[in-house]
Amino acid sequence: MGRRKNNNNQSSNKDMNNNSNNLRFQDADEVIEDVAESSNLDHSMCDPVADAEVQPSSLDVLSDDKTSADYYFDSYSHFGIHEEMLKDSVRTKTYQSVIYQNKFLFKDKVVLDVGAGTGILSLFCAKAGAKHVYAVECSHMADMAKEIVEVNGYSNVVTVLKGKIEELELPVAKVDIIISEWMGYFLLFENMLNTVLYARDKWLVDGGVVLPDKASLYLTAIEDADYKEDKIEFWNNVYGFDMSCIKKQAIVEPLVDTVDQKQIVTNSQLLKTMDISKMAPGDASFTAPFKLVAARDDYIHALVAYFDVSFTRCHKLMGFSTGPRSRTTHWKQTVLYLEDVLTVCEGEAIVGSMTVAQNKKNPRDVDIALKYTLNGRRCNASRVQHYKMR
Repeated sequence: MGRRKNNNNQSSNKDMNNNSNNLRFQDADEVIEDVAESSNLDHSMCDPVADAEVQPSSLDVLSDDKTSADYYFDSYSHFGIHEEMLKDSVRTKTYQSVIYQNKFLFKDKVVLDVGAGTGILSLFCAKAGAKHVYAVECSHMADMAKEIVEVNGYSNVVTVLKGKIEELELPVAKVDIIISEWMGYFLLFENMLNTVLYARDKWLVDGGVVLPDKASLYLTAIEDADYKEDKIEFWNNVYGFDMSCIKKQAIVEPLVDTVDQKQIVTNSQLLKTMDISKMAPGDASFTAPFKLVAARDDYIHALVAYFDVSFTRCHKLMGFSTGPRSRTTHWKQTVLYLEDVLTVCEGEAIVGSMTVAQNKKNPRDVDIALKYTLNGRRCNASRVQHYKMR
């Protein structure tokens, strides 16, 4: 899975009105009223990390006695990935708004935070009046989360449990709320959703709340000649040598990047909506049809996937979009380059289907099969392409 160099293109708030998605989410910056009172964990996880002398408990996070078998959880042991997520204000402030503005959901309730990381969501819940919060984190960051909880005075409300959800037992039989930030690139990369569903089936009370409870995956098409030339066609002639065998590998790996909304050529097509409170684990593997209609005459070099999440149990609909017409998030968008360069005229449609499935060898990876056909005035194409998110 590739990543493009940093791109700071961001659309203005008025551009969000052009999004073909029917959901509309209020900007988190507009609805937080007591941010000044909130923890400053977004800027420094705890004072000992910044000190010249690292405290012994902090060394657990920095230990190097790790194996490749633990790569997924190891990647979340380093503070850097948490810094990126915490500084994603769309992500973090939306969760903060959901919790602080819907305290009726959390007051005197028992909460399970799945994949707690630094414990920021658990702290939000504790501050909102939760009776108790169980923060489960499998990586070494759990040791830091315990310090963070203690330093901020919430040890009597938040209990950090280190381990895999599937292998540990909670001190309680049931919880009232499950909250998690489980979404990966392309929504499903890393497959943390199944862990949330396992926790839901084992511990959530009847009628309990899952946050967020809805997630939708979308597809659109873009013109991207310059970047495709730079990253894909580059391998055709490298200092006079044919290295096109690498090109075949490069095009199979989706690119995670920020797409400029000006590149969008077609409508956005909803592929799948998942109800996290009701779905079965197998529902995350699916085949969905799509029809992308050109809004102008242009070339199409890639299809782009993005997702929205929503919290429907709130006083009013809350959530966010990772689409190219919304404010940039750390998830960016997922770009799938086509082998063909499609020439489309306004009103012509690319029709096809996308199949998404867990990789059989590593269920945290995602396999994508794309079938598409274009029968246009200037271009006819029909192809099946396979992608692997690793």
